[in-house]
Amino acid sequence: MGWATRFMTAVAFLAVGVVFAPDSLLSGGNPHSPNSALTTAATLSHLLCFATSFGAALWVTFIGGIIMFKHLPRHQFGNLQGKMFPAYFALISVCAAVCVAAFAYLHPWKSASSLERYQLGFLLSALGFDLSNLLVFTPMTIEMMKKRHKIERELSIGEEVGWSKNVEVAKKNPNLAAMNKKFGMIHGFSSLANIMSFGCLAMHSWYLAGKMQL
Repeated sequence: MGWATRFMTAVAFLAVGVVFAPDSLLSGGNPHSPNSALTTAATLSHLLCFATSFGAALWVTFIGGIIMFKHLPRHQFGNLQGKMFPAYFALISVCAAVCVAAFAYLHPWKSASSLERYQLGFLLSALGFDLSNLLVFTPMTIEMMKKRHKIERELSIGEEVGWSKNVEVAKKNPNLAAMNKKFGMIHGFSSLANIMSFGCLAMHSWYLAGKMQL
């Protein structure tokens, strides 16, 4: 487990602690006053981390990944994704954890409205989906990708752009077909978790838009 994962895990546990025991973190005065420095810092942290995670998810999911897939040789694309996705999920997991902690501090559970509790639920869900990808699905996907690359190299494919040769060879090679099926299943779970996380952030963006005055 790398330093980034350890740091992210520590922040995630801190976020959960803030959610379920917010009063224990408050001492003296009125830290939730609109003019409180702590409130301002929490609000700024929430907005910056939300914007970072939402923007990163939007780019990686709907723009960057698609462009790379359409223009890079498939094995090169896969190796690049194998390096990029652990860093991506570590980043958005840390951001999600900070968002949870900041929002829970600003809206303690005992005094929060139903809408605020729903929003905290969306943020917690996003954090859960991101962690599942970082700690479970992404490592499994990368390992499965490496095994498939090995099979494809033995069949002299994988240096082309797109799936055409893989699909054609898999029709005649049961080992490659089976590996494609396993990879597709694990990658599908990873993609679903990523989309669900993005959906939770999108729901929270609607809430934030309703609070803003431009």
